[in-house]
Amino acid sequence: MSEGKSRFASAGLWLGVIALAVLVLSILGNRLELVHFGIAVRGMALAALIGIVAVIVSAAGVILTFLTKRTGLRTAIAGLVLGVLVSAPVVQSIMVGAKVPRIHDITTDLDNPPAFEAAVAARGENSNSLDRASPDLAELQRQAYPDLETLNVSEHPGKVFEAALETAKAQGWEILAADPARGTIEAVAVTRVMNFKDDVAIRVTETADGSAVDMRSVSRVGESDLGANANRIRTFRDALKAKLAAAA
Repeated sequence: MSEGKSRFASAGLWLGVIALAVLVLSILGNRLELVHFGIAVRGMALAALIGIVAVIVSAAGVILTFLTKRTGLRTAIAGLVLGVLVSAPVVQSIMVGAKVPRIHDITTDLDNPPAFEAAVAARGENSNSLDRASPDLAELQRQAYPDLETLNVSEHPGKVFEAALETAKAQGWEILAADPARGTIEAVAVTRVMNFKDDVAIRVTETADGSAVDMRSVSRVGESDLGANANRIRTFRDALKAKLAAAA
């Protein structure tokens, strides 16, 4: 005869639901600019913590339903799944962040990074500084992202600039400024989930063998970008190379 539903199963499901609700509210709060991004990030961390507890409690519920006559196996599994869905992405981000330096301004030219002009006003006074004067910044980037360097191509600067502009638009970035004469492009990239805005500067210069393309990607908020800016530069670089190769 059944002894009723496992309390662990019910508690695990409720914890999973609470974790999901905290995560959704944190994301929506940041996307709608209802809360400071720091509060939203802490909310996501709290959601992950609750999700981990939900996984533990639900796992206990699954085990107990097998060892006793109590019901609630499906409830426990539901709580387990919710806990994993909420906690896994956040934990993964924390693990990625632990492997990269706590910097948010990445460029392919450490000695003379592309400058921002149009983006300055758009960033607002509460955004991260665009000053790269920190003595450790260049070295930290050099150690973490040694593959990020100037892209040299054997194409005319005008052609490369147009390809770079088309590539930036294809990435879904908002173009703030594009100056063919100077070979400069400024744009804003928005992250998919949290709606964080990062500013991008691209510079195309003429060289003896063709053109040099440099890029800079800077987060408006947050001390660490979890490697997002470096990945953005890599993605743009590879897409630009593919576009130029296709047009050759």
